[in-house]
This record gives sequence, structure tokens and C-alpha cells, in this order.
Amino acid sequence: MTEKMENPPVAAQRPYSYQRHGYTVSDPYHWLKDQSYPTVDDEDVLDYLKAENRWFEQNMEGQKTFTESLFAEMKARIKEDDSSVPQKDGDWLYWSKFEEGMQYRQHWRKSVSGGKDQLMLDENILAKGKEYFRLGAASVSPDGRLLAYSYDDNGSERFEARIKDLSSGELLPDVIPGTLSSLVWSADSKMLLYGLANEQWRTDNARLHILGSDIVDDVELYREDDEGFRVGIGLTHSEKYIAISTGDHQTSEVRLVPTDDPLAEPILVSARQTGREYDIEEHDGTLYILTNDDHVNFRLATAPVTDPDNWTTLIAGSDEFYLTDMTPFKGFYVTEGRENGLDQVEIRSYADPSKVERIAFPEASYNAGLDDNPEYDVRTLRLSYESMVTPDTVYDYILADKTLETLKVQEIPSGYDASQYTTERLTIKARDGAMVPVSLVYKKGTKLDGSAPLHLYAYGAYGYAVPPSFSTTRLSLVDRGFVYAIAHIRGGDDLGRNWYLDGKLTKRTNTFHDFVDVAKGLIARDYTNTGRITASGGSAGGELMGAIVNSDPELWGAIVAHVPFVDVLNTMQDESLPLTPGEWPEWGNPITDKAAFEYIRSYSPYDQVSAQHYPPMLITGGLNDPRVTYWEPAKWTAKLRATKTDENILLLKTNMGAGHGGKSGRWNALEETAEEFAFILWQMEIAE
Repeated sequence: MTEKMENPPVAAQRPYSYQRHGYTVSDPYHWLKDQSYPTVDDEDVLDYLKAENRWFEQNMEGQKTFTESLFAEMKARIKEDDSSVPQKDGDWLYWSKFEEGMQYRQHWRKSVSGGKDQLMLDENILAKGKEYFRLGAASVSPDGRLLAYSYDDNGSERFEARIKDLSSGELLPDVIPGTLSSLVWSADSKMLLYGLANEQWRTDNARLHILGSDIVDDVELYREDDEGFRVGIGLTHSEKYIAISTGDHQTSEVRLVPTDDPLAEPILVSARQTGREYDIEEHDGTLYILTNDDHVNFRLATAPVTDPDNWTTLIAGSDEFYLTDMTPFKGFYVTEGRENGLDQVEIRSYADPSKVERIAFPEASYNAGLDDNPEYDVRTLRLSYESMVTPDTVYDYILADKTLETLKVQEIPSGYDASQYTTERLTIKARDGAMVPVSLVYKKGTKLDGSAPLHLYAYGAYGYAVPPSFSTTRLSLVDRGFVYAIAHIRGGDDLGRNWYLDGKLTKRTNTFHDFVDVAKGLIARDYTNTGRITASGGSAGGELMGAIVNSDPELWGAIVAHVPFVDVLNTMQDESLPLTPGEWPEWGNPITDKAAFEYIRSYSPYDQVSAQHYPPMLITGGLNDPRVTYWEPAKWTAKLRATKTDENILLLKTNMGAGHGGKSGRWNALEETAEEFAFILWQMEIAE
């Protein structure tokens, strides 16, 4: 039995400082970064992390029964033996399913002409005996005989690729370790394209493997020399070309090779230009180029494959419509985007650019888009749809009569009645006058007189828009009287590309201000009150949590920060870390730019911890996390413990066998959500 701890762990402060741009920066917790990383074997480091984990377990022990109850409640809302809607691709129907009680998916197919269901891959078998498992890429060969797949079994996001003979069930001898990419087949099913992660966990290459050959003989089709760029591999929807793309957060470049001759000289579509992004599709010898070269919200251009750099506008960029995607089919093409922050799906004619058919959806606020549509010649479009009150719904859009056919609605076994809930979409004015959208859901009958607890969530980075989507776990807060709010803050691209640009680089603090101003706006409208707001965010959203507890600690009743990116200044100066060079266009380069150094330092949560009261906080990390390294949450926790002036609870939980996404498996992940909600409800004194 582990001896009870009387006090929280105290990390030693060891003298360490560095100089940059005329400043001396002291970092007494620098030692928590194991100097042999990515190997973590420093006993002092491991002892501290384990002590924090014991402190976490000891303090959460009193909530164990409540956590188990929440888990059972959440699990009861999930259909255990659930299947996806089968989708036709060539001669086969493909689907995935969960067996009752199982943690992971099985992947199945059946011949269109009939016959038995065929189990292609069972993730549960692959995961057996492993603390962590995640399926990466999976791709069936064009002739339908082989399945290429990759998996990660420790959370490090270095995936081993294998190839399975689907008729015999046997694995081919080909093994490709260390991949970090899609797996793309050649047209003849004899070659496989992939990319390897280098020592810095960056995919800087595209390689070709000939089945049956030694991987040391694999051909490097492309290598990227810019350490900030990453290489990706994809297939055009027509399946005529393999796209080898490279880029960072602001610049991209694409090369094409024919799927029937992947060793041919790659076609450079257009040489990189700093600040210009573009994506490529192809139809009938014409390239379709989605680019931000002359409008921030992107235009759609065309060019002949034979003259790929000669771009002609097909759809001009628009201040009102943010064009995010284009998918070509044989007889038409589909554009996706957002207007006033809401998803739009439009069907367009190749022959008549003015002919546009917008698919109508039934609610005022929702999340919708193309789902899996693998075939090129189709009569229906598979769509996904959900809202804050509508469970995940799969539709087929019938092109001939322009109607939506419901194929599946997410089943909630324990029961769910959408009519018992209200969803709203508000706009709240930020301090600089920007109008920030907010999506809300709450149970009918919840008192909106300032007394209700409210949970506020956001991300606010990399142009990722948090959708107003459905969540079964969220009901465990909403059914207990919470208002649940998503703040669509700057840094995401919810209202167009400028919304993203206004939350990065020298405008990064807009993201934090928006979140605080939304909270204050919700208080002003009597949805909640000071100290009655809980908040959560992960990764860059964890950075957000760190910033808002430094700036406005009194607003929050409890904070959960998952794998938080809080040691921003130090990380952006460490070129040896996997993400750093590629992140400079997002955050700035404090190594070379004094102004960037000063600005990042002014908001970096770790650097701005001060002697003040902080709210109750739960912080998580992953020992194998290559994105936000384990020492960021550990250093932040240590500094908070040594600096803050309150007696509020502060907990750090480090997953010692997982990475950025926490534990794997649907039930393990659900247990962590139950733990998070138990902490929130405990701190809000709602423990039933």
C-alpha cells in the first residue's frame, strides 16, 4: 500500500538561465526536461511525475465512486455494438463496427455481388496486451486484394506499416517502421507510397516501396530541405494522380505523379511563394486549384495538367463566403465552405459555372459536410450532419430529386429527447469591437438568472473552427444544470480566414481576450456568474487556459488544461523539438526576432505565472507526447505550486504510456472524460 502524502510534491528549483536579445531568463524547472529526450530515464524527473500522479490519485480517491457513476452514465449513452453505414467502393461495400464491450473497431467488407462478410482488420487483436494502440493509415489496394495499414502502440506517433493479404489473412513480409503519412497505392497494386518521420519527428520525404523488395531499396521520390516544411501524400479523387505536397502554416507546394507510373518525373504544379497556400484536385485533364493567392478566403482556379502553373479563376474569392474545400466527381463537383460561420455544401456544374445548388439543412446552427464518398461516378452524395441538440446523422443526398435520405441517426441507448434542450447562437462584443460567435446548449427549465454554472470551451489556433456539434458526454454537465458554451474565438477560422489570422503571430492575445470577454458577456446576460464558470481546453487550447488563469483568475470556478502548450517561449527557441521550426509562422521566431521574443514572453503562461490566487486546476500530460512534450505541463504545475497564493487544489496527471490524445480505446478515453467531469462537478459542489 502506498504511503499517504501529507503535502503536494514540491519540485526542486535548480539554477538555470539563458540570455537572448539583451534579456536574462531564469528557468529553475528546466531540469524537468530529460536531457536524453526522447528517452525519458532521468530518475529525478520520473520520481517527480510519479509523485504528482500519486497526489492526483490520492485527491481523486474521494471522487472515485462519483467518477465510476459518471462513467457508467456516459457509457450507457453509447451503443456498444455500433456500425458505420456501409459505403460502396468499386466491387465492395466497406464498413466498420464495434463489438459489444470491445475497445476498438473492426473493419469489414462484403462483395457487392453477395457472399459472406469479410473481416479485414480487427484493431482489438492488434491492441491486445498493449497499454496504447492507435490505427493510423489504412488503404485497400486498387485490385482489392491487399490492405496496407499502419499503427502506433506507444503514443509516439511513429507508425509501423504492414500489408495484409485479404484472401488468405496472412501478413506479407514487408514491414515499414517509423512512418508518419498516408499510405497510397500505385494503380497496379504493386507499389506503395509513404513518408518516414525523421529523428525530429518531421516527415521530410516521400518514398516508394515495391512489394516484396527490401525497404533499404525503396526509392525516395521527394525530399524537403526546409526544416519547417512537412511532406504529405494523397490521391486525387479521380485516382489518376498522387499528390506529394509540402508546406508549413502559410506556404505550400504540390507535385503530381501518375498513379500508373509513380516513378515518372514529378510534375511541379507551381513553385512555392511565401504566404501562398494551395491544394490540388484533378478532373479530365484539368487541375482545380484552391488558393489564397489573391483573396484571403481562397479562390478556385483551373489549369491544364500540361500547363499547371497557368491558373485561371473559376470561382473568385469572396468576403462573405470562405471556400474551404473542393471535391470533383465525374459529372459535377462539390465546393464546401462557411458563410456567417455556418457550413455550406454546394453542387456545381462543370459546363455552367453559374449553376450552383446549395444543400439546405434543417437547423439554424449545425455542423455539416461531405462524408466518405470514395467513388468518382455517383448518383448520391454521402453527408454527415449534427448540431448541439441533434445527434450525428448520416444522409445520402439524392442528386436527381435534391432530397436528403436519412441513413443513420446516432443511437443513444439510455434515451435522449432533443425537445428537452435548447440551443442558441449569440454574438458577444470583444474589447476591440470584434463580434465573437458563441454556441450554447442547456436543458429547458435551466434558470437563466445568473445562478447556473456554465462550462466554456474553445481552442482558438491553427485555423481550426470548433463546430457546434453534438456530444453525449456533455449531457452529464447539461443534465446537472450547466449551460454549455463554445466560444468561436479568433485563432480559429470560424468566420473566415481573417478570423484565424487575427489570432496568430502578433495578434495572438486576441484569442485570450475573446475568451475572457465572452465569459464576461455571458455573465452580463445572466447565463452565469463570476466564479460559476468552468473552462477546458487542450494543446493550444491548454495554452488558452494558461493565459486566462493568469489574466482573470477570479472568473473561473475550475479549469481543466489537457496537454497544455504553456512553455511557449522556451519551446519556440528549441529547434531540436519536432514541431518548433514549422511553428514559427504560427507564433513567431523568438530566436531571430526580438519583437517576437518580447511578445511571446508577454503571454507565455509558464513565464507569466505570478503570486496571485488561481482557481482549482486539473492539468494533464503524456510522457510520449511528441506535440506538447511532457515537461510543459510538469514545469507549469511546479511553478504554479511554488508561486500561487491560494489553497485551491492543483492536480497534475501524466499518462506514462500515452501521447497527445491521452489513453486509447473508447472506454479508456471515456474514463478520462468521466474523471475530468468529476473534478469539475466536485469543485462546483455538484456531486450527484
